[in-house]
Amino acid sequence: MIERQNFAELLRKCSKNVQFCQGMQVHASVVRRGYGLDMMINNDLIDMYGKCGRMDKACAVFDRMLERNVVSWTALMCGYLQEGNAKGPLLLLRRMGSSGVKPNEFTFSTNFKACGFLGVAENGMQIHSLCSKSGFGWYPVVVNSIIDMYSRCGSINEAGRMFDKMPIRSLISWNAMIAGFALAGMGDKSLFLFKEMRLHGETPDEYTFTSTLKACGGLGAIRGGTQIHAFLVTTGFPISVKTIIVGALVDLYVKCGYLFEAKKVFNQVEQRSVISWTALIIGFAQEENLAEAMDLFRQLRNSSIRVDGFVLSSMMGVFADFALVEQGKQLHSYATKIPYGLDISVTNSTVDLYLKCGLTEEAERLFGEMPRRNVVSWTVMITGYGKHGLGKEAIHLFNKMRLDDIEPDGVTYLAVLSACSHSGLIEESQEYFARLCMDHQIKPRVEHYACMVDILGRAGRLREAKNLIENMRLKPNIGIWQTLLSACRVHRDVETGRAVGEILLTLDGNNPVNYVMLSNIYADACYWKECERLRLLVKAKGLKKVAGRSWVEIDKKVHFFYNADDTHPLTESIHEILKEMERRIKEEVGYAYEVRFALHDVEEESKEESLRVHSEKLAIGLALLCGGLEKEGMPIRIFKNLRVCGDCHEFIKGLSKVLKVVFLVRDANRFHKFEDGFCSCGDYW
Repeated sequence: MIERQNFAELLRKCSKNVQFCQGMQVHASVVRRGYGLDMMINNDLIDMYGKCGRMDKACAVFDRMLERNVVSWTALMCGYLQEGNAKGPLLLLRRMGSSGVKPNEFTFSTNFKACGFLGVAENGMQIHSLCSKSGFGWYPVVVNSIIDMYSRCGSINEAGRMFDKMPIRSLISWNAMIAGFALAGMGDKSLFLFKEMRLHGETPDEYTFTSTLKACGGLGAIRGGTQIHAFLVTTGFPISVKTIIVGALVDLYVKCGYLFEAKKVFNQVEQRSVISWTALIIGFAQEENLAEAMDLFRQLRNSSIRVDGFVLSSMMGVFADFALVEQGKQLHSYATKIPYGLDISVTNSTVDLYLKCGLTEEAERLFGEMPRRNVVSWTVMITGYGKHGLGKEAIHLFNKMRLDDIEPDGVTYLAVLSACSHSGLIEESQEYFARLCMDHQIKPRVEHYACMVDILGRAGRLREAKNLIENMRLKPNIGIWQTLLSACRVHRDVETGRAVGEILLTLDGNNPVNYVMLSNIYADACYWKECERLRLLVKAKGLKKVAGRSWVEIDKKVHFFYNADDTHPLTESIHEILKEMERRIKEEVGYAYEVRFALHDVEEESKEESLRVHSEKLAIGLALLCGGLEKEGMPIRIFKNLRVCGDCHEFIKGLSKVLKVVFLVRDANRFHKFEDGFCSCGDYW
């Protein structure tokens, strides 16, 4: 019995310290000494292999067991969960139900965590019902997991009801609810609960502070965040060794735009986590300080901290957003040489990068080589095809995904509907929307309806689109009305546009985008008095719209341009080459300025001048100036943060025909491939 106990303690030590090789040696000794079928030893082996990430061996031990108890089943479930396979525990729970072994509080807790990871509240509710019938419903470890599960699944009201009914609340209970509100974007309630917790005499820990700092970051409440930071310092809380709090502080300052303070906190701590590194890197990237972001990433690579899948995916996301092709390729090459580079999340991000950079063939090749694909992998490709106007290919991929037994989620349906929209596939979109509405696992969201409104609007079926909004079961949001207003402009339906515009100004009267969209409809119809009224309203409210910005990468350096930007050292030369291009396309293809896209209250000559300095034209001018014509067979890639305007669209079409060059332009909506005087969007975007 002493020997058996010693083996058990050795295995638990290996499990705690994640010592796989030593665990294997103990396993061999266990078999040699005749304990190979001992249930307690086998349970410890399953736990050890699961903690070491070797579920193949954990399953082998489990399958060989002649007798299993609740610990055996729960240990295997925990192993699957740790591996990131949230469906594993749920499938095991079903098998366990028919085996005669009854689940305990830890079994239920593990499965609630699995439901939380999957984000499927329906599964959690079914297990909640089973748990209540089994008498474990109010065990502390169970109810805390239930609150966490409902929070992660977006059912924050259910989580709140459970919390309110709790007879006794522990610190874990408070933390779960505070974190739940922060996760749901209800930072004000999270902070209120934090104050209530203090009044109840509960002492907060690092997880409490992490959630409250996250709540402050989500609200942009820098004052509240700095007060918490000051409290941590004055009370002597060991911030420097609490990496989770450091990450939350850095994230807070980054989200509130205080990068200097974020870096100051980062530099003062002894232990820096991957999360704090990543938050700071992304913060500088979002502020367009790419040099600082890249320098920090180089420092991270040279540090003792292991670059994990989260960092790689995040950096791929930065490169994708700014379409940094060469840097993305270098990171992809680096990722293939380290263990975490093989994570499915990293591969998904790399596919997304190539698609957002316009390299569809590279994305297809990488997608085809993936040893394992999840629903995100398929959704990324479907989304990419849609952005490139390849609607038929997106539909084919969606159907292929179903044949591979991967069930689409709400985001996948959104991707395929968006792809149909960009390609004008009305019948196909109606078919997939009907499938979504009949799917009992997924509920249609406003965004799905917005896709259908966009599709109908593009087809000129404005009345039908408006009826769909007014009769849907969900409350219309601002975005869906903006979608309809955009369609009104395309089809020059002033009356419907007026009605929709007034709804938008009532719902969202401080958003300059709504005024600009409605003003454009009036301008197209030459309703100048209405335009002037809206312009004065915007001025009186002090509203400012997002500035148009374009960028181009040349020799691994990104050059940003705003409209009428004259800060670039080559501005004069850029204007000269643009004037020359204008002359050529006027003579050779009959290009004329689309002056309706310029301000209406200036002279015609000034209108043309204002159109010449649109940000995308300036970026193209620099690309041409820096040898864009010399790279035979290579497209010129331009990126813009807003929708490309009609005049620039015509200009680039003409330029592609005159210069025999392919231009790839990514705007806020989609990709435009300009070749030989035509655009892949079919002049409808």
